[in-house]
Amino acid sequence: MACLEVCEEGKFKDEKEECTLDGTVDWRGQPAIKAKTGNWIAGIIILLNQGLATLAFFGVGVNLVLFLTRVLQQNNADAANSVSKWTGTVYIFSLIGAFVSDSYWGRYKTCAIFQVIFVIGLMSLSLSSYMFLIRPKGCGDKQIRCGPHSSLENGLFYVSIYLVALGNGGYQPNIATFGADQFDEEDPKEGHSKVAFFSYFYLAMNLGQLFSNTVLGYFEDEGMWALGFWASTGSAFAALVLFLVGTPRYRSFNQSGNPLCRFSQVIVAATKKWSVDVSADNLYDVDGEDYSTNGNRKILHTDEFKFLDKAAYVTTRDLNDQKQGIHNPWRLCPITQVEEVKCILKLLPIWLCTIIYSLVFTQMASLFVEQGAAMKTTIPNFTIPPASMSSFDTLSVALFIFIYRRVIDPLVGRMRKKDIKGLTELERMGIGLVIAIMAMIVAGVVECYRLKYARSDCTHCEGSSSLSIFWQVPQYALIGASEVFMYVSQLEFFNAQAPDGLKSFGSALCMTSISFGNYVSSLLVTMVMKISTEHHMPGWIPGNLNRGHLDRFYFLLAGLTTIDLIVYMVCARLYKCIKLEGKGVGNNELDQCGV
Repeated sequence: MACLEVCEEGKFKDEKEECTLDGTVDWRGQPAIKAKTGNWIAGIIILLNQGLATLAFFGVGVNLVLFLTRVLQQNNADAANSVSKWTGTVYIFSLIGAFVSDSYWGRYKTCAIFQVIFVIGLMSLSLSSYMFLIRPKGCGDKQIRCGPHSSLENGLFYVSIYLVALGNGGYQPNIATFGADQFDEEDPKEGHSKVAFFSYFYLAMNLGQLFSNTVLGYFEDEGMWALGFWASTGSAFAALVLFLVGTPRYRSFNQSGNPLCRFSQVIVAATKKWSVDVSADNLYDVDGEDYSTNGNRKILHTDEFKFLDKAAYVTTRDLNDQKQGIHNPWRLCPITQVEEVKCILKLLPIWLCTIIYSLVFTQMASLFVEQGAAMKTTIPNFTIPPASMSSFDTLSVALFIFIYRRVIDPLVGRMRKKDIKGLTELERMGIGLVIAIMAMIVAGVVECYRLKYARSDCTHCEGSSSLSIFWQVPQYALIGASEVFMYVSQLEFFNAQAPDGLKSFGSALCMTSISFGNYVSSLLVTMVMKISTEHHMPGWIPGNLNRGHLDRFYFLLAGLTTIDLIVYMVCARLYKCIKLEGKGVGNNELDQCGV
C-alpha cells in the first residue's frame, strides 16, 4: 500500500514515478522508485566494489602458502593445511554474515560493517609484517630466509589474517545477494538482467583476482610482502568508500527475523503432533498480504517431508485457541513457514555434493602453487611467480562466461523447447564436476612428467625440474571452465531456490561449500601423509616434492570427484524446484532448475 501511495503522488507531477514490484525499499526505507534506484547503475557500483575487495583479499590469499613457508618457515604440508583451514574459515564466517543480514541488520548494513572489519584486518597484517615478520629486511624471497619469530609476533599475524577472514567472509555472501536485489525480478527486463548479474559478478571477482595474481603476486614473490599487503589495504579501503558513495542508489529488502527461531518452531510443532494424521485440506496458512509485508512471497505446499506438515495441521485444540484469540507459533505454523524449512532441507543434498568440487578447487591456492614452484619458472631475464599462474584460471573464467552466454546458452535454447532457456543450473553444475575431473587428471599427468625431469637431490627444490611451469596452463584453464559451470550456477541456484527471507543464507551455502572443501582438503592431506609416510617413506607430499608422489594425490581427487558426480546426478534428478505464489514474471524460470 505504501508503494501505491508513493506512486499516486506521481499523478501531481509531470511524470508518474513507478515503484518496484518486488517489495524493495530505498535507503530511507521508502518504496523503491525504479527510475531512481537500483538497476545497472547500482549494479555496476557493486561490481566495482567486488572487484576491488577481491583484489585485496587475494593479495593476501594467493601467496599465503609461500608466506608461510618462506617467512614463517612452515613445511609444504603444514603450509597447505594452514591455508586450507584459513580459507575454510573465511567461508564459515559467511554463515555469520548471512545470519545477521537475514535476521537483524539487512544486507546493506551487514556489507558495510564487515568491510570495515576487513580493512582493519588488512591494516593490522600490513603493520605486523612490516614491523615484526619481515626480518631481516628483504627476507622472504627465494634466497633469503626470514629469522625465527616470537609467539607474540606469530599470534599477531594469525589474529590479523583471521580478522581478514571474518571481514571478507561476512561480506561476501551478502554483496552477491545485495547486487541481485538491485534488479526487480517481477519486471521482465530487470529479471533477465538479474540472471546476467551473477555471471558479471563472478567475472568481477576473477578480474580482481587477476591483478592480485599478476602484479601483487610478482612483488610478493620477490620478497616485497609489505608492499603487497599495503596495496591490498588500499584496495579494500577504496572498495569501502565506493560502496558508501552508492548508498542513495541502492534498493534493499527488509530483514525477515531470526530464521533459526522459525525453523525451530516448525520442528517443535511437528514433533508435538507426531501422532496426528495430516489432511491437506486442513493446513493453516496466512493471507498473502500478511506474509508479504517484508516483500516475501508465499511458498506453495509440496508433498516432500510430509512429517513437517504436521506443524501446520489445525487440530481441535488449535481451533479452540483461535476462537479465544490465542496463537502459539510453537504449536501451529503457517504452511509457508513449513515450506521454508523444506526448501532448505531439499537444498542440502545438492550442497553436500558441491563440497568435493570445492576440494578440487582449493588445490589451486596450495598444491598447484607448490607444484609450480618446483618447475622451471624462468624465461629469459624474468622469473614467473608460481601463484601468478592462476591468471590463466581467471582468463579461462572470462572466456567461458562469454562462450556460455553468447554461444552455448542460445544454442541449447534453440535445440530445446521454447519455454526453456538453455541449460538449467543443475545441469551446468554437473558439467562443472566433469570438467573438474578432467582438470585433476591433467594435473596428475603434468606431475608425472615434472618428476621425470626433476632432480631428487636438491635442498629446497624450487625450480628443480626442467619442465616449464607453462605446462600447468591446461589444469588452470580447466579449473576456470569448471568454475563458470559450477560456482556461477551455484550462486544462481541457491539464490533462486532459497526462500525470499533467506536469500543471503542461500548465497552463504555456496560459500560454505568452499569452506568445507578446504577443511576436507586439510583432513585428506593429513590422512594421506600419515598413511604414505609409514615405514619411513617420504610420503606423497613431502617438503621435497621430487621425492614424493603428488600425482597420486591428484588422481585420488579425480576418483573422489567421479564418485561425487554419480551421487550428484541422483540428487539432481530427484530435486524438485521451489514453487512460489505468482506475483508476475519469473515463476516459469524457477521451474527450469532441474535436470
